Amino acid sequence: MPKQQRRTFTADFKKQMVQLYENGKSRAAIVEEYDLTASALDRWIKQSNNTGSFKEKDNRS
Repeated sequence: MPKQQRRTFTADFKKQMVQLYENGKSRAAIVEEYDLTASALDRWIKQSNNTGSFKEKDNRS
């Protein structure tokens, strides 16, 4: 079985996913529809709330 390739997402895409969530779409629906992991979505939501940035360096505490 081929190793699943790690996908990279643009900041715009992440922002869009967070906006969907904030507009009332459920996490489960977003994860399912966009083939994401719940942990990735949770991380983006947290980053957006903390710093408004998805760059790793901006989110180190």
